[in-house]
Order: sequence, then C-alpha cells, then structure tokens
Amino acid sequence: MATRPRTLLIDNYDSFTMNLYHLIAAVNGEPPTVVRNDELAWATLADAGFDNIVISPGPGRPDRATDFGVCHDAIRHATVPVLGVCLGHQGIATVYGGAVTHAPMPMHGRRSVVFHDDSPLFAGIPQGFSVVRYHSLTVDPDLPDCLRATAWTPDGVLMGLAHKTLPRFGVQFHPESILTEHGARLLANFRDLTHGHRRATVSVASAPKPPEAAPLGLKLSHRKLAFTGDAEQVFCDLFATAPDAFWLDSSRAEPGLARFSFMGAGGGPHGLRVTFGQARGEVTVVAHGQQQTHREGIYDFLGRELARRRVQADLPFDFDGGFVGYFGYGLKADAGAANRHSDGTPAAAFLLADRLLAFDHQEAQIYLLCLHAPGEIASAETWFDAIEGRLAALAPLPPLQPTGAPVLLWLDRDRAAYLDDIARCLAFIHEGESYELCLTNQLRATPVEDPLALHRILRRINKAPYAAFLRFGDLAIVCSSPERFLRIDRDGQVESKPIKGTRPRGRDAAEDEALRRDLAQSEKDRAENLMIVDLLRNDLGRACAVGSVHVPAMMQVETYETVHQLVSTVRGTLRPGVDAIECVRAAFPGGSMTGAPKLRTMNLLDGLETRARGIYSGAIGYLGLGGAADLNIVIRTLVCTPTSTTIGIGGAIVTLSDAEAEFEETLVKARALVEALLIHARGPVSEAIREQVLAALRKHGRAAF
Repeated sequence: MATRPRTLLIDNYDSFTMNLYHLIAAVNGEPPTVVRNDELAWATLADAGFDNIVISPGPGRPDRATDFGVCHDAIRHATVPVLGVCLGHQGIATVYGGAVTHAPMPMHGRRSVVFHDDSPLFAGIPQGFSVVRYHSLTVDPDLPDCLRATAWTPDGVLMGLAHKTLPRFGVQFHPESILTEHGARLLANFRDLTHGHRRATVSVASAPKPPEAAPLGLKLSHRKLAFTGDAEQVFCDLFATAPDAFWLDSSRAEPGLARFSFMGAGGGPHGLRVTFGQARGEVTVVAHGQQQTHREGIYDFLGRELARRRVQADLPFDFDGGFVGYFGYGLKADAGAANRHSDGTPAAAFLLADRLLAFDHQEAQIYLLCLHAPGEIASAETWFDAIEGRLAALAPLPPLQPTGAPVLLWLDRDRAAYLDDIARCLAFIHEGESYELCLTNQLRATPVEDPLALHRILRRINKAPYAAFLRFGDLAIVCSSPERFLRIDRDGQVESKPIKGTRPRGRDAAEDEALRRDLAQSEKDRAENLMIVDLLRNDLGRACAVGSVHVPAMMQVETYETVHQLVSTVRGTLRPGVDAIECVRAAFPGGSMTGAPKLRTMNLLDGLETRARGIYSGAIGYLGLGGAADLNIVIRTLVCTPTSTTIGIGGAIVTLSDAEAEFEETLVKARALVEALLIHARGPVSEAIREQVLAALRKHGRAAF
C-alpha cells in the first residue's frame, strides 16, 4: 500500500472532529475526507475507495440512528480498517452486540491514566499514559465473544476494544485532545495497520469559488500626529452626537495585548451602514440617505465588499479601514443551530469606517486614516486638517453628573429557575447529550439616559483590553469585554484567547492571592477551560493550515479590576485561499459561549433559555480592508435601547459544577456593570450599597435603588 493512505473521517456533529482531521493529516501526510453522518449513503461511501475509516466522537448514543447515522453501516460493512473514537468506539461495541451504560462518573475535559494490552494499536505507547476523556456513557466491560478489551483505567473503565478477527478498533478517550499523550503515535499505528488494503483512486473535487467582485480602486491615506491627550476626550468632542459611531476602546492598554484604540462615525463619503435581519435573510445597506436591500447572508456580503475595497497600508496596526460593528449570537443559525427567540435588534450591524482615528497608546501617537478615490486626495487632506485643528483645541470634559433616575433591576430567570436549568444541563451531560453547556441569563434594567456617559463610567471602574462603545441610531452597546474571540493579522496569523474560570477579587491582598491560587488549581475550572481549548482548536482547524494550530499558553490566570480569569491562547495560520471572514464564519459563535459539542449544545440551550441572547455572546470588532480582523466575545456588556437595558450573564455547566456556585458566579460577572448603572444614576456608591443590590437580586430576583 502507498505510504499515504486516504482516510474517510465520519463526523458525528462533534466539536472536536477537526482536531482529528489535523492529527490524521499530519500523521498520514494527506488530509482525510470529512463527511457528516447523515450527508451520504453508505453505498456512495463504500464505492469511494478509502483506505481506512475513522469515526468521530459526538453527542448522544450509538444505538440512536439520528445520532450515529451512516456510522453503523460503516462498521458493519466496510472492508477496510475502522477506528472509532468515543461515540465511534461505543458504536463498534453496539454493532457487534455489546452494551453501552452510564459510566461510574461522567468525565468531561478530565484526565486519566490508561493501561493497555500492547496490541499493535498501542505499539510504542508506554503503560500508564495520560489521556483526556469526554464521556458520560461507556461500553459495558462484559463484551461479546467477538470483541476483546485492549485498554482500561486503573478502576476498570473500558478505554479500548478491538474485534478479534476484523480490523475494527475503538478508543473511549480522545487522542486528538491537546493534553492526551501519544495521540499521534496511536493514529500512526492505525495508519500502519491499514497495510494490505487498496489505495483510493477517487478524487474529491472542491466547489468552485464565486467570481470576485470588481475592485473599486480606493486608496488609503493617513497622517501621524504626536498626541498625549485622552481618547475619551477626543471621542466626546468629535463623535458624541453622531447618530452612528464606534469606539474600539483599549481602556486596559497592555503591550502585546491591546496597544491600539480606534474611533470614528458613520456618514463619510465612502461610508456604509449595514444591518442584517435574520428572519428575512436580508442585508440592508444605507449610504448617503439611500437604502438598498440584498437577499444574502451577512458573511457573503461582508466578504464581497471587503474584497472590492482591498487596500495595502504601511501602518503599525492592522485596522486600515473597513467594517466595524457586531455579529449577534443569533447568527448561530448560519451554523445550522435553531433560533427560537428574537429580541428585535439586528442580527449583525456594521459601519464601513472610511474615516477613523487610531490611537497608539504605547508611542503616544494618533493616526488619522481616510479612504478615498484616487482623485480625492485633496478632500482627504482637508479632513486631516480639520481633525488636527479639533485635536489642538480640545477642552477639558466637565465632570459627569448623575441623572438622579431610579434604577430597577430584575433577573429574567430568578435563582430558583436558574438552578432548575442547571439541573437540566447536568441531566443532559449525564445522558451524553453534551460535554459542557454555557448556560446564560439576562439581567434587565430600566432604560439608560446617556449610554456614552455609562461607558465612560464603566471604562474607569472596569478597564478591559477589548472594550467598545457602539451606537447605531437608538441602539447603543457599552462593552468591557476581557476576552478575545479572534484576531487575524494581515499575514493570516490567527489567535483566540478563550476564558473559562472566574473568581472575584479579594477584599485584601491575602484573600485576593488565595482566590487567584484557587482558580489556578481548580479541577472544575481547568476541565471547563480544556474543553473550550479543544473546541477552539477544532474551530480554527476549519480554516487553518494542517499542523499550524497550536496552544502557546494554557490556563493562565489574568487579573482584572473586579475578577480573576483563567485564560488560554490558541493560534494557527490560515490556509491559502481562506480569508478572515471565512475564518470568523467557521468559528462563530465563540465556543466559550456555547459549550461542546457546539451544534447539539446550542440547540439544547435554545430550549432552556427563554429569551434571545441578542448581541450578548456574539462578537464586536473590525474587519479590515487589508485582510485583518479583531473581534472580542461580547461579555460584560450592557445593551441599551430607548425601552430597556440588558446585561447577559452566565457560565459553563460541567459535571463538577456546583449549582449555587454557578448562580453566584453570574452575579460576580454582573458586579461591575451594576456598579456602573448605580454611579450613572446616583453618583459614587459604597461597597455596602453595591452588595445590598446584589443580595436583593440573589434573594428576590429584583432590586431597586
């Protein structure tokens, strides 16, 4: 057989399948062909001439046809070797008469040592190697006569099996997890076991890409100025009254994390205002008072319009003009998820920023950027002169004055209802329907009189590297997010920084350090974080080159004004021909806001949560004309309309979750936002008042101040 076997990878709608894809591609020297379990009939796949088959993990049960699909036929009828992972492993057992039962303890994102029988699948792998497990169900160790056990944990849970006469192999653990030892060796052994089977000769054609839109031939000019002033002062002077405006606000500017801030407004000569209505599937574009409607998805529209305006700029930052705005959580429908609820806000909204200011906090400089046609350089210079004059004449801002308005707060689902939902999440995990569910709630409040003033307060009391203020008419978004969803630079380097694990700050240095240490050592929080790291590796793997996805920083504690957070970093390199918008589409929504497996879990959550998340759980940031993008995860955010203010709160539910602690964590995450609302209405408040408000929410689900 040729040294590069052609592998069929059957995807059971799992969120780790692409991690298997990259591992198989690296081991075989050739990427596998991925087919979902309900995509093609077995007769079609059987004739495609694959050399071996890998069956992915997934939610549910292997004896349920809707969960396992064509995998049953592949195990029963394939003439080539088959390796089943997790659900695939359980499927091999059930096809040949074995039973699947509940494991002694659900294990999701947790590590175990495994011993094996030294059979060829485990050649070169030491005894007692460490693996990561994601399962609530397990194969009964009382196997039918045709199967034999090949691996197990010290307490006797079956971790591997094989058919005695057919090339069928299963492992309960996940060889593709970032923390599983010798995963590549195991896949290489499976490759070697494939010798003697025929090499495939069938090729799979890729779908042709649509023709590129004609470029507009725009240019980008800039002017650099020394600037030691305050970005807040600039925004308030230049853009406070603009009907549409943006401020990507690195209120916590740190080297290598958030060095630059960007601001601007709509209404420029080449500007656009773009909104997407999920229900009708329409993009609405407003330019110079004229409105057009396009029947297409928001990703397709943005990708085409970015390509038409492509520019190259020699700047120390990647945002060289482009679209600024948000993707709402409802765009999960693009990934096949259900959308039972709607909150009335656009599913996505963007401004095409043709004129903007960029602040370099490290070098104390400001850049004025202007997108223009080749013959419009004079108008660009005129705008530069006007802005430079405004900057030179900035006046000090007057102190913020409290509005005096009463503040009413209420939870969409009170403590009892939220605890019931946590119990339902744990039941889903127990039955193998999900590994982790990111359950959310909404804290609602009376309307805010001045959202910009609220943002100015929040950025002082809760500095964050990925903060933002957006205004689209009477919709305002006040965001103090600490979490990066995706950053894609002009060279195609991709980074995500998922957060899972939160503790409040301590009342003194000793308590603060104890809380920090507790977070760093918590098995529950580390399991949460590992699951999302593996999920993000999978999502980036949809758009990144084989072998490029890696994890340079794992579970590091980062400290903010009000909380400690457990943060990891996942990086990769885009495949040739894949652009930033395709990468965003492949990974959205961010896995830290869904859980895993992503699609099944989003649908479960849609049945639990009684309102649309709206903008919360989505992403805010920019899509640059030079091919870059930088987007946050929309958390620690207030969404303000003339009739309401909403704060999304939540957390990941895993096997080790304590329901009361999970509810309390949602209030911890709301603390700074509630404080900002109180200050906006009444001025500085004491810690005792803040705690009194949170105590009322905890006990009654409502609070008034």
